[in-house]
Amino acid sequence: MKYYLITISIIILMASCSSDKKEEQKTDAPGAAKISYPLATVEKGGVATTIKLPAQLAAYEEVSIFPKVNGYVKTVSVDIGSKVSAGSLLMTLEAPELEQAALQAKERYARSRADFSIDKERFLRLEEAAKTAGAISPIDISTIKAKMEADSALSNAEKANWQMQQTMLGYLQVIAPFDGVITERNVHPGALVSASSKDKPMLELKQVAHLRLQVDIPEAIAANLKDKDTVSFYVNAFPGKKMIGFISRKSDNINAQYRSERMEIDVTNKEGSLSPGMFANMVLSSKGNANALYVPKSAVVTSTERKYVLLVKGNFIKKVDVGTGNESADKIEIFGNLQATDKVIANANDEIKESK
Repeated sequence: MKYYLITISIIILMASCSSDKKEEQKTDAPGAAKISYPLATVEKGGVATTIKLPAQLAAYEEVSIFPKVNGYVKTVSVDIGSKVSAGSLLMTLEAPELEQAALQAKERYARSRADFSIDKERFLRLEEAAKTAGAISPIDISTIKAKMEADSALSNAEKANWQMQQTMLGYLQVIAPFDGVITERNVHPGALVSASSKDKPMLELKQVAHLRLQVDIPEAIAANLKDKDTVSFYVNAFPGKKMIGFISRKSDNINAQYRSERMEIDVTNKEGSLSPGMFANMVLSSKGNANALYVPKSAVVTSTERKYVLLVKGNFIKKVDVGTGNESADKIEIFGNLQATDKVIANANDEIKESK
């Protein structure tokens, strides 16, 4: 009887040990261990941020003035720094051969017009005489009519040539196309200028009373900006002086190399204190993407190959690739296969492995 009791006790003890051993294995099974890392909740909403971007002032309108015809510089009425109005005379060229060509074209036009007038008068007289039966041959009328029409066409062609020569003469007067300031002058009286040479312009004219502030904005931020949004900027020439502008134009094109979009802000410069080419720093406040998700910055792991967060589901860890947007001192927008209320490891790093 004692033998059986000892045997039963041994069997019970062995079963108990076996049960404990299976529970321990279950706890230690891969992917089933409890997560001991601090977690953060994925939340919905944009991250407001302020960024500083390099920008540059440019003339609202600018033009390099080249000669339209060959000639000699006769007079130059402006110099560097001269303020000019639209339509004002900048310089005068002279080209005697063009003047002679215009006179010859005018004479040819006058002669062709006279020939046409004579033929027209003759045709009208013959047409009147032809009303008397047998007085004029029909072939004579057809001949003079054809000559009259040919002279009319020739007269129109000579007139067009004369007008073209007058237009060419007009190019000897160089006129300002808009209000602005002469910023470059490369010719002086007596210089020979050629319409085929494009090395240097005779003059360069820029509009400075109205400027463009040009800036390249990262695509993640540019997507949330629209026309008339207010921006502020500072120029190095006036340290600490805050200037205000409004977004006037968006290129609607992303630069594939820099992943940015060119935008322009119109800047009024009536006092003339600003100049094209000045460097500026634009300060931009972005409210962020309202449809974005955000997590602590420490939750995003950036490696040479990918950018991801470590998603925790139950006792399992999974790497989820994400894109990023606005960021502040402690938060960052993320875009990926995630939902609000998901849990991610708050202090993630590339040494933490996925659960298998």
